Amino acid sequence: MNKNIVIVAESGSDITPEVAEKYGIEIVPMHVSMGDKVRADGTFPVDEICEYYDTTGKLPKTSGSSPEDFNKVFDSIHEKYPEKHILYLAYSSSTTVSYASANIAAEGRDYITMLDTKHVSVGQYAVVTTVAEMLEKNQDITVDEALAYAEKVCKKTRMCFVPNDLEYLKAGGRVSNVVFISGRLLKIHPRIEILDGKLIATKKHRGNLSKIAPQLVYDYAEENKLNRDKLWLIWAIGTTDAVKKAAYDAAVDCGFKEIEWVKTGCVITCHGGPGAFGVVGMAE
Repeated sequence: MNKNIVIVAESGSDITPEVAEKYGIEIVPMHVSMGDKVRADGTFPVDEICEYYDTTGKLPKTSGSSPEDFNKVFDSIHEKYPEKHILYLAYSSSTTVSYASANIAAEGRDYITMLDTKHVSVGQYAVVTTVAEMLEKNQDITVDEALAYAEKVCKKTRMCFVPNDLEYLKAGGRVSNVVFISGRLLKIHPRIEILDGKLIATKKHRGNLSKIAPQLVYDYAEENKLNRDKLWLIWAIGTTDAVKKAAYDAAVDCGFKEIEWVKTGCVITCHGGPGAFGVVGMAE
């Protein structure tokens, strides 16, 4: 933890309690609705999303953090560390109300600086943990310097994922029934990228995910000219060992010095369903 700055992010960043404790990151809960029950993201196993869908045929709905959620976290930090500044690295404002809620909660608090990372899930994880590592190494850094560094990291971060099948996308109304049937018959998997803060379907891949995953690593690294220092690989419930091994081997073959696996939570699970796979890296 930095002696002068505390980082805040939402639970949708897929930062585990262990990682949050390691870097002193404070987490604000986002929310998941299953029928008439609303629960804080991160307080229940992601498996329950799949169980709910299997039982009801409906996808849970995700929602952002409320002003009250931020008030609780901001108050707690300020009470514990009254001399520290808060650097809030926000989940993409194009996809949720969290950033707007934080603005409301931050009114009158001159010790809070906010940045819309324009990233979600493991993309936000990469941004937040990269900034946190820098703050640990540079204890005397100013908030303005930390913000400038975070802005650079956000611009360099690239993220994509591929669902194992289109069933969850169809259930969420993101693909038509015709596309769903065609995709299943032809084994087509859309690549979904985070572009300017939004999840956008870009290219299409054909075949089994164990074949697609390593090719995605090769292609994405080349297309985005990813820095070979580090790569984050995204896995979800149901991602097979064969997919993981093929992707990891491809990352090693590409020359990545450090490879970190990050399990995704509600966001990509609700979009891509069980077995999804993805890649996050930093452009040169």
